[in-house]
Order: sequence, then structure tokens, then C-alpha cells
Amino acid sequence: MKWFSRQKIKNKYPRRSLLLLAASACLLLASGCEGNGNSAQGSTTGSAPAAVSASPAAAQTPAATEAPATPSPAASATPDPISRKLAGMTLEEKIGQMLLVGIQGKTAGAEARKMIAEDKVGGIILYSNNVGNLKELVQLTNALKQSNAGNPAPLFMSVDQEGGKVSRLPDDYATFPSNAAVGSGDNAAAAGTMGELLARAVKSSGFNMDFAPVLDINSNPDNPVIGDRSFGSSAELVTRLGIAEMQGLEREGVIPVVKHYPGHGDTSVDSHLELPVINKTEAQLAELEWLPFQAAIREKADAVMVAHILYPKLDPDKPASLSQVIIGQQLRGQMGYDGVVITDDLTMGAIVKNYSLPAAAVDTVLAGSDILLVAHEYKNEQAVRTALLDSVKNGKISESRIDESVYRILALKAKYQLTDEAVSLPDLAGLNSDIQAWRKPFIRK
Repeated sequence: MKWFSRQKIKNKYPRRSLLLLAASACLLLASGCEGNGNSAQGSTTGSAPAAVSASPAAAQTPAATEAPATPSPAASATPDPISRKLAGMTLEEKIGQMLLVGIQGKTAGAEARKMIAEDKVGGIILYSNNVGNLKELVQLTNALKQSNAGNPAPLFMSVDQEGGKVSRLPDDYATFPSNAAVGSGDNAAAAGTMGELLARAVKSSGFNMDFAPVLDINSNPDNPVIGDRSFGSSAELVTRLGIAEMQGLEREGVIPVVKHYPGHGDTSVDSHLELPVINKTEAQLAELEWLPFQAAIREKADAVMVAHILYPKLDPDKPASLSQVIIGQQLRGQMGYDGVVITDDLTMGAIVKNYSLPAAAVDTVLAGSDILLVAHEYKNEQAVRTALLDSVKNGKISESRIDESVYRILALKAKYQLTDEAVSLPDLAGLNSDIQAWRKPFIRK
């Protein structure tokens, strides 16, 4: 049985009316899928956590000093199904939902199964070193989902499948050209088709989330990490094609994650290795880097990945991914973003060479992040999980702050009707034919 009502949530979840929430709750209760709502810990109430629909200023306040939400009588009388789901979760289950982790090897090993079954992580990311042939990949994604049986919500099964040099799928799939090649065609419809084809490809092997599109503007020719991963050097082009790709992924039922806010296109350092520093002001970012992300927010982007870049003129102490100024005040406050915020991998050199990983985990949650990407090593997942649990228990992070993030996560999983159902070994003939026909204009002779 599905973990959640099969009713499709068509509107952006924090903005739904109480009437729709009440109707959803009725459908859910009628389906018999909902767990007991009486085992909640901490400050969970019968309504959605306040900051999900509260004014952006709430994101600027350190979580430990936030006042508990005061639900309206109507919301308390008819709690929405996501709040009911949240109310039935333990603190450990909530923290687990905020972790999206990498695994070792091409099979679901003991550590991977422990992170899912015991730590109840909310998602998995696979990289090239996890991917064998098509049959091996499908077996892996199915095994990981099977390990999630009995947990509160289905897994985010995620992958970086951009096209060009950032391609994780097996050789069984027809290849996708780089974003730069697609950008040279200056065709938003083609970018939208690209999103649809990417979604069909990743979905066929068991994924439901793609870390794409790239909304970085390739404004620095010396950039070692973006380059042809960007649609181009024009904000207008990147915005138009990036939004089209995002919407194409959405149409095919795969969650797009736009990246890398506030913009990685002007860096001269690879954040996988070191911490990039950009000495731009807020006004300068607003004139270029922010434009594609602001457009994505207007188009109700489901998820935004935040980069590990230090902006000393905005926050001299913490990179964007850990900064209350950049996430809380700017992204959530000024831009009004109320969707899911995901960090870039916290085990990258930009973080671990300059900050304590446990402290970084706490800082990013206080700043307003919902999902912490911990892409490498079981010990790192353990350190992050322990740091978050301890921070709630010692009062540095309030449980109501955790509830805000988990509400957003559960709502996103519900919106896309995620399940842990196994996928069959796909026949790729039709998909590969479609990819090959679409890519012809972008393949250089």
C-alpha cells in the first residue's frame, strides 16, 4: 500500500488552502494508510509547521529562539495529512529524512542497508562508481528501495544526470550532449525536451530525483568546474533554457533540483577541492547570478541546491551553504522561496578542509537548509546524524525547526507520489531512438 494518498497535489504545498488540506486528510484517512498521530515528540502540532507558510522573516531567526507555532482553530480541527504523518514520527525518523547519502560499491552493502533501515535516511545519491551495467543498476536501486520497507516515507533516489561530462547512467543509454551544446541552439523547446528525455532515462532505472538543471551562468572562462555544464554566458539564455529543462523534468514526474545557488559560474576554484571566494556585493549578484534562480522560484521550483562558496561581502564567516544571510535572509526572505533547500555535498573539500563537519551540519540547518547531502563515507553520515540529534536534544536546534524541514520533504515526496516500488529491467530501444533524434542538431560533425 502506498505511504500516502494517491490524490495528486497540484498546487505548491505551502500555499494550499485549508479546504484542500482537509479534503486530502479525509482521503488519506479513508485509505487507511496513515499511521498513529499520537506518538509525536517535541513541539509538533496538528497544523503544518509555522515556517512553511510563515513570513520569510521567520527563516532569519536562529531556530533555538523561535516561538512555537500557534495553529489556527480550523487547521487544528482538520490537520492536513502531511502534518498527521509528521506527528507520528520520532525525532530519529525526522532527522533521517533530512539526510541524503551516498553509498560505496555497486551493490546494497551492509553500511548502505544500515543507513536506510536503522538511520532511516530520506534519500540516496548514486555516482558513476555505483553504476555498473543496466541490469546491475536496476538491481541496486530496487535493493535500496527494498531496504526502506517500513520506514515513514519513500526514498529520494537521486542522481547527477546533466548531460555532457556529468553523466552517470550506464552505456546502455544514448548519451546526452552538454548544456553548452544545447545552449548554442538557443531553443527553449529543445531544452524542455531534454528535460523530458533526462527524466525518462533516470526514471527507467529507478531514480525519482535529478540534480539538474544547472542554472549557473558561465561568466568566468577560467572556471574549472562549470564551463560547458552551463547553457551559456547570458543570464537570459540560461534562465530561458534552464526553466524549460526544469519543467520538462517535472512533466515526466522526476523532481528537478536547480543548482548551484547563488551561482557557481564566476568561480576560479573547484569547490570539490577548496573553498571558492567571490568578492561580489548583493547588488552585483542581483544583476546576474541570481536572475535564473529568481525565475525558477517564480515558476515554483521544487528544490534548490546551495553551493559551497564564500561571499565575504555578504557573510565573511560562512559559505553560502551554511549562511543564514544567504539562505535565510536572501533565498527564503527576499526571494520568498518556500521549497526544499539542499546543500551541495558536505564532504567536499570546500567544507571539510575549512569547517568541522558536525558544526557545518548544525549551521546549515540553522541557516534554513532542509536536506543535507553527505555523499561519501558511512562515518560522515554518522557524524552528521549524531550532530543533529545532539543539537536538538541540547536545545541548539528546536524540534519545531526540524519539523519545518521534514514537512517540506514529506510534501515534496507526496507531490510526486513517490513509492519504493521496484522497477522492471527497461527496454531502452524507444527511449534511445528518441534521444538520438533529439540530439542531432547538437552533435558536431
